[in-house]
Formats: sequence, structure tokens, C-alpha cells
Amino acid sequence: MSLTLANKITICRILAVPFLIGIVLYYSPEKDHLRYWALGIFVLAAGLDFFDGYFARTRNEKTRAGAILDPLADKLLLISAFICLYKVGVDFPVVRFPIWLVVAVISRDIILLTGSLLLYMVHRRLPMEATTWGKVSTFLQVLVVIGMFLQWKISVYVWPMVLVFVLISVVDYIRKGIKMING
Repeated sequence: MSLTLANKITICRILAVPFLIGIVLYYSPEKDHLRYWALGIFVLAAGLDFFDGYFARTRNEKTRAGAILDPLADKLLLISAFICLYKVGVDFPVVRFPIWLVVAVISRDIILLTGSLLLYMVHRRLPMEATTWGKVSTFLQVLVVIGMFLQWKISVYVWPMVLVFVLISVVDYIRKGIKMING
């Protein structure tokens, strides 16, 4: 079977990550315009997440590869953005990422990946689909990254909400994962 349209879009999202990393890490105050290039790549990759899911559902293109690649693309994009923005944040004129937020986002994804691997080892099936809490957490993370690129001071008020939803989503996924393991 060839790649579905949804899978091709997801692969494009994954391929955007190295470009995002390169542009963000090349940033300096003298090259401030690079923030907007990075923002464009990030928004495009994050926005394509809607379309790969839409095409997978409406064209009956849900695949095993898509079930693995789609969350992988989300995690690669967000973790890369958080790490790179933290690294170059000292050069940003207004807003700088706090390390506690970066650690929380990365820890959440490590916990989810570990749980997914455990579920696969126990049940030989892919883990559950994204929960509402997980989707809200991801949405807020995307919003915060956009706020960082645009240097919106208001984004600092969203950071505690991101932390709360990261924690709620982790607890929710753990609870559901334990339930699945126990049958």
C-alpha cells in the first residue's frame, strides 16, 4: 500500500522540524527576522496537524503508520520548539522561557512515550487515542510557542495553565493506561 495523503502530510510535518531547529538556533538579535521565519514553519507544521487528521478521517485513511507518526510529529515539533526557544530565549528582547516549563513539557512526552511502549509490550497494540486533556495541553503548548516567537508578554500568563494541563493530561493518560494494562 502506498502512502496516504494523511501520511504524506504527517511526514512533511516531521521534515519541517530540522528546518525549525536550524532557523531558531541561528537566531540572534541582529537577525530578528528569523523569528518570523521560524514562526511560519511552526504554524504551518502545527496547522497541518489538523489536515492530516481531517484527511485520515474523511477519506478513510486511518493507518497504523499514521497512528504512530502523527503523535510523533506533534512531540518532535513541540519538544524541539521548547528546547530551542529556551536556548535562544536569552537573546529575546522581552519574554524568556522558564526552564520549569520546558522540563514539564518534555517530561510529559517522555512519560507518554514510556507508557505507550509499555502498553505495546503488554497488549501488542497501539496505545489509546489522544484525550481531551491531552488535546487542550497540546493546544496551549502551541499557543505558548507562538507567543514566544511573537514576544507577547501575555504568554507568561499562559505558562501556569500549560503546566496545569500538562499535569492533568499526564495523570489522565496514566490512569487510562493502568486501566488498559489491567484489562
